Order: sequence, then structure tokens, then C-alpha cells
Amino acid sequence: MALRQIVHLPEPVLRRKAKPVTTFDRDLQTLIDDMIETMREAPGVGLAAPQIDLPMQLAVVEYVEGEDEEENEDAPAKPKKLYVLINPEITRVSDEKVIGVEGCLSIPGLIGEVERHEAIQVKALNRHGSPVKLKVDGWMARIFQHEIDHLNGVLFTDKAIRVWKPYTEHGNKLRFCRMKFLTPSRKGAKEKPLNLCDFVTLR
Repeated sequence: MALRQIVHLPEPVLRRKAKPVTTFDRDLQTLIDDMIETMREAPGVGLAAPQIDLPMQLAVVEYVEGEDEEENEDAPAKPKKLYVLINPEITRVSDEKVIGVEGCLSIPGLIGEVERHEAIQVKALNRHGSPVKLKVDGWMARIFQHEIDHLNGVLFTDKAIRVWKPYTEHGNKLRFCRMKFLTPSRKGAKEKPLNLCDFVTLR
């Protein structure tokens, strides 16, 4: 396995519709393994082939549902779910949409609020070319939609309600601010934004 170079805007490949994958050979398997390693090293929860300058309908996703929630230290770690999506297509979407904060490895230094479908159904091919159907919701559905957008030349900033830079200097420290949304406790209630800031000493 080898790390691949992640390209950034304004690289043209990020704005092109990727081509379907038609050959499932050893080179493809090597590419998939490289993408998984690159995603983990970044680190990220998803990576699409156009982000490594390859206009192919291929993406990898790895995420633990609920990993942003507080967990009992004594509880066993939840296993991450790894998906390889080839020629994916969203076939069904929920009527419900939710707003969440997203970033992108190809647009470093920016995050934004994006409205996405809460649940989706996807048909795709796995790494061996076998058809699969997946139903995902919550943050996993958001990641899937984000990566599939990449395969169509669409970036999260195209759909964002607002975008901002999360890093600001604060004395001799780096201040990282992000937005999280508290789940509404009653039906019809709006999600409440919560500012969370971490400080890292600059060296």
C-alpha cells in the first residue's frame, strides 16, 4: 500500500463528473487499498477517487456511528464500518433533511453547514464488482452523500448554507472552533447550535 497525494481546489478534476469503473483487476485492488490508507492517514472518514486526481466512480468510507458522542470508558470500542463504493447511485432519499457541519480534505481550512437527507438508499458495486444495496442514515448517510457528490464534481461548499474558517490565533495558542448541533428534544423543535473550542499551544 502507498499514500496518494490529495489534491485541493482549484484542481479541475474536482469539478469533473467521474467515469464509471469497468475493470476489476489487481490494479484496482491496489488503488482501493491505497485510498483506504490515505483516508486513514489524512485522517478522514471518506475519500473519493477525484480527490487523488483520478476521475473514477470510486469512493471509500470508514466511520463509527456515534463516535462524536460521549462514551463510557469501560465500554468496548465500537468497530468502524468500512465501505468501498464503486459506480454508486442514490436510489431513494428520505423526506426529512437535517443540517450538519462538514469539511473536506480537498478544501482545507474551511467548514460549513450543509443540508442533507437524513436517510438514503444506495446501489453500488463492491471492490470485487458484485452489486450491493445499502441503507444508511444519520452521519453515515451524510458521508455517503458527500462522497457521491465528489464523483459528480460537486463540493460541499456548493451546497453549504454558510462556510467559515475554523482556525483563529489566540495569544500563543491556536483556537479551533467548530459547531455541533444538539438533537431537539421534542418534535418540531429546532436544533440548537453549540460552539466548541479547543486550544493547542503553538510551537
